[in-house]
Amino acid sequence: MNYQIVERESFQVVGIKREFSCVNGENLREIPKMWDDVHADGTNDLLVELNNGEINGVVGVCVDKRYQQSGLMDYWIAAEYEGPQPEGLEILNIPAAKWGVFEVHGAMPDSMQNAWKQIFSEWFPSNHYEHAAGPELEVYSAGDPWSPDYYSEIWIPLK
Repeated sequence: MNYQIVERESFQVVGIKREFSCVNGENLREIPKMWDDVHADGTNDLLVELNNGEINGVVGVCVDKRYQQSGLMDYWIAAEYEGPQPEGLEILNIPAAKWGVFEVHGAMPDSMQNAWKQIFSEWFPSNHYEHAAGPELEVYSAGDPWSPDYYSEIWIPLK
């Protein structure tokens, strides 16, 4: 599993969010449908245009609501963006953090979901890093996300 450790100051993303249940894998079934929606309604194209930060691509942001013991999470489809809040979109501030940035190769959504499983079942148990509080990022580069050669990344805050 190819990865690097990156430190970043806080930054903001702009986009849309929906709340999902993590019970019985509902989030794994419903988040790909959200991506279908943003591709169909033009939101993805708007986010590509607004992207003006260091992260080049559209970002899926997982905000776990563990502290509420609710089994719920917010999932954002967004882009790193600095500027006034665009109409119809929300802003999320991402705190400064040390990030584990993991390469993901292959077609969506399977390659992304498999990489998440591998990070938590293999990488964390074999490393001294722990998961820090904060959102997790999925970075989707330009290109065909259904291609077997597609490149994306997972960013996990570390301590």
